[in-house]
Amino acid sequence: MKLTCGHTVLDLAEPCVMGVLNVTPDSFSDGGRYADPAAAVARGVAMAEEGAAIIDVGGESTRPGAAAVSVQEELARVIPVIGQLAARVAVPISVDTSKPAVMSAAIAAGASLVNDVRALREPGALDAVAGTGAAVCLMHMQGEPRTMQASPAYDDVVAEVRRFLAGRVEACVAAGIARDRICVDPGIGFGKRPEHNLALLAGLGRLADPAIPVLVGVSRKSLVGIITGRPAAERLAGSVAFAALAALRGAAIIRAHDVAATVDAVKVASALRHAAAGGD
Repeated sequence: MKLTCGHTVLDLAEPCVMGVLNVTPDSFSDGGRYADPAAAVARGVAMAEEGAAIIDVGGESTRPGAAAVSVQEELARVIPVIGQLAARVAVPISVDTSKPAVMSAAIAAGASLVNDVRALREPGALDAVAGTGAAVCLMHMQGEPRTMQASPAYDDVVAEVRRFLAGRVEACVAAGIARDRICVDPGIGFGKRPEHNLALLAGLGRLADPAIPVLVGVSRKSLVGIITGRPAAERLAGSVAFAALAALRGAAIIRAHDVAATVDAVKVASALRHAAAGGD
């Protein structure tokens, strides 16, 4: 299994970690911490040193109730950081956005992966990526970020998410995005109740074609808080536990705020997965 991000090919025979770098004032767990470009770049460099295989730069919060951000504001937040990071680290830089204009500018600045919570459904999004060589991460979301947690409902969440993701993969392929440039994300916490999130994590192996990498992002999310009773700032242990379990279940990429700890957890899970395969 591999993911081609521009000129870099990520070997996903072993699961890897995507570091979360929010350059926003209002993200749910670290809003404002890296709003200054210098602080953001320093954190991105540190993530690469800690073992992140991808650094994901986001300029608009997608937490429930977050305010919308204009194209100009999002560009002002992410482009300086992406440009500087692309010059300083060897790992691929991802841009977390749904706006085609931001995708295009970020790729021009050095990003080689587009991580889109709307799975390239905005008008012009497929075209913004198709001819560039950049990879894409297609996420499932029921509803819109500001209202998605109002009343999410599914008959069979694993089957419905798989069907949606398969449809978006085919839309990308039809637009000229090769399959080796595509990964998918079930969207933990995006229009899902705790039982839906747990069902998706338990059913990771059934969410996509075996050749399509699955990315999981559960770091510091409300699911961890609901289970542990801890606020976002105290969810490291629960987040790392979910990271290891997701890797055991077949996730190829783990998206995390706490890179060093998550890298260690994923290595442990990968070693156990190999031992179990050898035992069979």
